[in-house]
Amino acid sequence: MKYLKTLQAKFIDRPNRFIAHVDLNGIVETVHVKNTGRCKELLIKGVTVILEESDNESRKTKYDLIAVYKENFGLINIDSQAPNKVAKEWLESKDYTYIKPEYTYGNSRIDFYMEKDDRKYLMEVKGCTLERDGIGYFPDAPTERGVKHIYELIKAKEDGYEVSLATCICDSD
Repeated sequence: MKYLKTLQAKFIDRPNRFIAHVDLNGIVETVHVKNTGRCKELLIKGVTVILEESDNESRKTKYDLIAVYKENFGLINIDSQAPNKVAKEWLESKDYTYIKPEYTYGNSRIDFYMEKDDRKYLMEVKGCTLERDGIGYFPDAPTERGVKHIYELIKAKEDGYEVSLATCICDSD
C-alpha cells in the first residue's frame, strides 16, 4: 500500500475524534483524522505529522492525517483503514482460492474470510498505534469490540475454522 500525495505538517490540536488542526507551511488547516482512537501518546502539540491530500473536492477537509513521527522511534501510521488494506494485499499474494472482506460470523464482522482447498479461515486485523520502550501494543485504549472479536475467533476455532489475529505495524518504507 502506498500513499500518493503526502506532505508534512505540525500538529496543533484535536478538538474532537474526527478532526485536527495542523500548521501547514504557516497556514492553520483543519484536517480529517483517520483514526478515532485516543492517540494521546502521539498527537502532541508541535509533533510532525504526515498528511495525505484528497482528490475529492466536495470534502470539507482537503487533507487526512495518516501518520505521526514519534521522538526516538520514528513514523507511526494512524490510518485505521491501512491495516486492512495491507492485509488484503498480502492475502491476495497467497494461494487462497477465495477471499471475502468483512465476513459476518456469529455476532461480529470479522475482517477476512478465506478458503483454500477444503479449509476455511478467519482473520481479524488490528493496527498498532501504541508504542512504549520500542514495543508496539494494541489496543491503545480499552475496546469491548476487540475483545468480542477475539471471543468470536475462539468460537470459530472450535467450529473448525483456522483463525488468526494479525497486528499490522506500518512503517515509512
